Amino acid sequence: QVQLVESGGGLVQPGGSLRLSCAASRSIFTAYSMGWYRQAPGKQRELVATITRAGTTDYVDSVKGRFTISRDNAKNTVYLQMNSLKPEDTAVYYCNYRTPTMTTYWGQGTQVTVSS
Repeated sequence: QVQLVESGGGLVQPGGSLRLSCAASRSIFTAYSMGWYRQAPGKQRELVATITRAGTTDYVDSVKGRFTISRDNAKNTVYLQMNSLKPEDTAVYYCNYRTPTMTTYWGQGTQVTVSS
C-alpha cells in the first residue's frame, strides 16, 4: 500500500501561481511513474502531468508551458508548479503513484479554484 497526501491547493486569481505537493509513504524512486490528474465538476478525470522513474515528463497540451512537474526523491515528494493559472484550471487535483507492476494508488485530492 502507498498513501499519498496532497497539499497546496486553494483559491487564486487568474494569472496567479500555486505549487501542489504530494507526499508518498513509500519511496518514489521505485515508482514506475508519478503523476497529477484533475477532475472538474461534471467532467471526467484527466491526466495533467507525469514524471517517470527516468525523469521523463509529459503534459496535457492545455498546461504545457505553464505547469511543471518535479520530484524530490529524498523527501518522497512530487510537486506541480502551476503558473499563469486560468479559470479552466479549476478542479480537484489528484496525485497518482504507479508501480512497475502497474498497480495504481491515488491521493485524496486537493481543490484548486481560479477565480477573481
